[in-house]
Amino acid sequence: MALADIRQRPGVLLGAAILMHVVLISAQVNTASGLPVLQVITFGSFAEVQRGTMAMVDGVRNLWSGYVALKDAHRENDALKHELQTLQVRLQEERAEAQRTDNLRQLLELRERAHLDTTAAEVIAAAASPEFRTVTIDKGTSEGLKTDMAVISPAGVVGRVILPSGRAAKVQLLIDRNAAAGGLIERTRVQGVVEGVGDGSLRMDYVPATADVKPGDLVVTSGIDGIYPKGFVIGTIEQVDRGSGGYHLITVRPAVDFTRLEEVLVVRTPPASREGPEGKP
Repeated sequence: MALADIRQRPGVLLGAAILMHVVLISAQVNTASGLPVLQVITFGSFAEVQRGTMAMVDGVRNLWSGYVALKDAHRENDALKHELQTLQVRLQEERAEAQRTDNLRQLLELRERAHLDTTAAEVIAAAASPEFRTVTIDKGTSEGLKTDMAVISPAGVVGRVILPSGRAAKVQLLIDRNAAAGGLIERTRVQGVVEGVGDGSLRMDYVPATADVKPGDLVVTSGIDGIYPKGFVIGTIEQVDRGSGGYHLITVRPAVDFTRLEEVLVVRTPPASREGPEGKP
């Protein structure tokens, strides 16, 4: 069947015969260098096949090497990112520790200057509602804290203890709308009452309209309230307006940044106005 089919295709037979004839001639004909043409052609053909094969192998090898190198680069990049994050966290921890050390140093300096019986405390919580401006500190009756003890910081007056427990105490901040302290304008010695407004600011009441008061004047405690020792900074007068009833309307900017309060001192020495003739309450 196959032979009959081939015989029906003379063109195929003719082509095969010509090809065989060329191959036989090439095997007998030599090149200028004396080598058979067929051998040269065969070698060249196989050489090109080998060249292509090697190129393919090299390409695959380079692709694999690139993939491995890229994978190693990704791994190294991830390691560097992790190291950078670790260093950033460590830097923040060191910065926080440095800030805490500086705060404690300022508290120690304040204690030495004040010559009062004080105990250091850390703020551990704050009131969730802005209507009640209070914080909780980590010292209580076990450290001798009592109601109405003054709380101060290196910047100035913080507030007073209103609810002590065994190991903690609630402190009413001076900016609370129900808080007040006797105030004194340091430059002119004019006295008044400093009260919390509830929005983070203070006002000074009962200062006569005839008194010499200017923005920028420093307001300190007068000590007449029987809670805060005399001479501690309350704040700076920010605005002065003429009010009704013969008194100034005075706005005071607190010296203490209550949003950044961390460490405080609780004054355990009763103010002089609350002591007896021999210094006893």
